Amino acid sequence: MNPTIKKILIVIIVLAAIGFIIYPQLDFGNESTTESIEQTSKPTEKLPVTAVIARASNLDNNLRSTGSLMANESVTLRSEVAGVVEKIYFKEGQQVNKGQLLVQLNDDEVKAEIEKLQFTRKLNEDIEYRQKQLLQREAISQEEYETALTTLNTTRSDIKVRQVRLDKHQIRAPFSGVIGLRSVSVGSYLNPSDNIATLYSINPIKIEFSVPGKYSSQVNAGDKITFTTDAHEEAFKGEIYALEPQIDPKTRSLKIRATSGNEENKLLPGQFAKIQLTLNSYESAIMVPTEAVIPELNSKKVYIYQNGVAQAKQIETGIRTADKIQVISGLSPGDTVITSGTLQLKQGTSVDIEIQGNE
Repeated sequence: MNPTIKKILIVIIVLAAIGFIIYPQLDFGNESTTESIEQTSKPTEKLPVTAVIARASNLDNNLRSTGSLMANESVTLRSEVAGVVEKIYFKEGQQVNKGQLLVQLNDDEVKAEIEKLQFTRKLNEDIEYRQKQLLQREAISQEEYETALTTLNTTRSDIKVRQVRLDKHQIRAPFSGVIGLRSVSVGSYLNPSDNIATLYSINPIKIEFSVPGKYSSQVNAGDKITFTTDAHEEAFKGEIYALEPQIDPKTRSLKIRATSGNEENKLLPGQFAKIQLTLNSYESAIMVPTEAVIPELNSKKVYIYQNGVAQAKQIETGIRTADKIQVISGLSPGDTVITSGTLQLKQGTSVDIEIQGNE
């Protein structure tokens, strides 16, 4: 065979083998390209999300605390002198008025002493009168008259001392209020250290509670509070009247006292109280659900629904409640804020929203 013809045949065989190998690959490549085109031509699926409409509303910045109710005034009644209880003029749990006689101790001995001194005073008054007449006629010296006058004044002073002691045998109410359970009976010998009963003034009633020291600049006398107790479901109102002028170094808290009207005596000293204090109020605050806010390194953002897609908005936040957070800037009333699927969202993601009612 001619060498030239032989070379040509070899080249043809090699080219045929190469074509046999390459052709199937070209077909596969065409199918892949077709599939890619078909996939590109399919419409993008929208991400289902929920959203709320941002609205402006009134917002109270409330601080919650716990405390106790206290009597406006309370005192344990005791006698200043010892003696036998002769009469008791009050009933336990009774409303009493200021100055009302509550307990009478036996005072016969003091009355007898006063009566004796009154006779002595009468005698000394007569002596002083005669000495004064003699002094005017210069029958006695000035010193003799002054001795008689001093004796008279001493007797008068002794009567006043006994009268004060006599008054102490009567125990009276130092202020109007409700008297508690008594610890004495008629015939009991009462010592100054013995308790008779406790008197409470509970209208108005005091509320004592504490707040963290960081709020000390935001709390002032005259601020309003609302509180509840375990005994009643209704909420009561009160007003702060005094603040402790220092932060407790152990608890780092500020002690506060408020008062509340208690005309019906529903509130009793010692009751546990749950207190809500309004630090400040906002007339047009935008509140969004907490789950809508996405924290970032140095900022926070939310996604809003706009023209069928999610748009990211940088925001500044303020007060938090149990399930919402105040947006100070970055949102406007009427914006549709996305509340679910936020971790899957990106700028421009197509979304299918379901509007939820704002509470």
